[in-house]
Amino acid sequence: MIAVLALEDGTWYRGMSAGAPGETSGEVVFNTSMTGYQEVLTDPSYAGQIVTMTAPQIGNYGVAGADQESGAPKVAGFVMRDPSPISSNWRAQGTLRDYLVHHGIVAIGDIDTRVLTRKLRSGGVMRGVIATGSVDPEALVERARAIPHMEGSDLVKAVTCAEPYDFTTTLADAVTEASFGVPPIKRASKPLKVAAYDYGMKLNILRRLVAHGCEVRVFPATTPASEVLAWQPDGVFLSNGPGDPAAVTYAVDNIRTLVDTGVPMFGICLGHQLLALALGAKTYKLKFGHRGANHPVKQLDSGAIEITSQNHGFAVDPESLPETARVTHLNLYDGTVEGLRHVVKPVYSVQYHPEASPGPHDADYLFTQFIEEMERR
Repeated sequence: MIAVLALEDGTWYRGMSAGAPGETSGEVVFNTSMTGYQEVLTDPSYAGQIVTMTAPQIGNYGVAGADQESGAPKVAGFVMRDPSPISSNWRAQGTLRDYLVHHGIVAIGDIDTRVLTRKLRSGGVMRGVIATGSVDPEALVERARAIPHMEGSDLVKAVTCAEPYDFTTTLADAVTEASFGVPPIKRASKPLKVAAYDYGMKLNILRRLVAHGCEVRVFPATTPASEVLAWQPDGVFLSNGPGDPAAVTYAVDNIRTLVDTGVPMFGICLGHQLLALALGAKTYKLKFGHRGANHPVKQLDSGAIEITSQNHGFAVDPESLPETARVTHLNLYDGTVEGLRHVVKPVYSVQYHPEASPGPHDADYLFTQFIEEMERR
C-alpha cells in the first residue's frame, strides 16, 4: 500500500506503508541509533513524535517482549528506509511490521531517510503527517500545519501511570541483563526506598534501581510532594518524559518542595529539565534535538568522556542557572548542558539516559552515586 509523509514546509515523500493503515500526525524527528528500534518505539518520551531512523535497515532482528520500555509503542508514527520483512534472531517473537500493525502504529518505508534527516538538521524538526492509501499530499501538508506546536505542550499526563505502584523485577528482566552485559554494580548495604516520579518512565530505569538494591515505588506525575514524603523515601527519582518541561508546572512546584527538604534527588532527561526549572533556571527548544545512542558528553570535574544515549528536544539555559546550581556535564557536539548539581544539597541530574536501552553503559555509575547519596543521608 502506498504511503505519504508530508511536512509543514510543503515537502512530501511517497513510500510504502510499513505498519498499520490510516493517518497519524506529530513532530517529525530523527534518531541516529544503529539498533534498539523497539526500545525507541516504546519510549514514552517519544509521545507526540514521528520518529525517523537514520540507520538504513530496520526490523532485521524482529521484536521481543523483553525489549519493550513500556507496555506498548508510544510514538505517533515511524519512518524507515528499508523495513525488513523478516526477522532473524533467536530472541525474536515476531516481525516489526506485524508488531506495528498489532499496535496500530502508522509507518512509512522506502523513502530516502538521508534526505529527510538533512532537511530536519538544516531546517529543524517539523510537524508532519503520515497517511496510507490514496491521499492528496497537498491536503496532508495543510493538516501538518494545523498540528499544535511542541512548545507549550504538556504530554506527561498522557503517559504517566494512573496510580502508585511498587516495581519488582522478573525472571525476564534478569535474563535480559545477563544477555546484554550490564556492568557490575555496587548494591546498597541495606534496602533503600526510592520514590520515582513517572513523567513517562522507561522500564530499564526501574530495573537498574532495583538491581542496585532499591525498593521502588512509582508515583503518578501529578502526585503532591506531601504524599511522596509521607512514604518516607530515602531518595526521589525524576524520570524522563515527553513534551515541553515549562508546561509541566505542577511537577516543577512539587520538585521545588522536595529540594527544600534536602532529600537526595536524581533526575534524568525531562526530570533534569524540571529540576532546573525548580531551581530557577529556564529551558529552551533545540533546533533538532539530541536523539541517538552515540552522543559524547564530558564530565567537567574529572575530564572523562562518556558516550551516552539521548532523547530530548529541549535543553537548560546555562546563563539562567542560579548560584545554587552548577553545571557538571557538557555535550561535546554543541556545548549544551548535560548535567547539573545543587552546590549544597544532594540533588543532581543529567540530560541523557544512564540506563541506556538502547545505548552504551558508560553512565551507569550515576545510579551508584545515587545509592551513595542516600546511604550518606
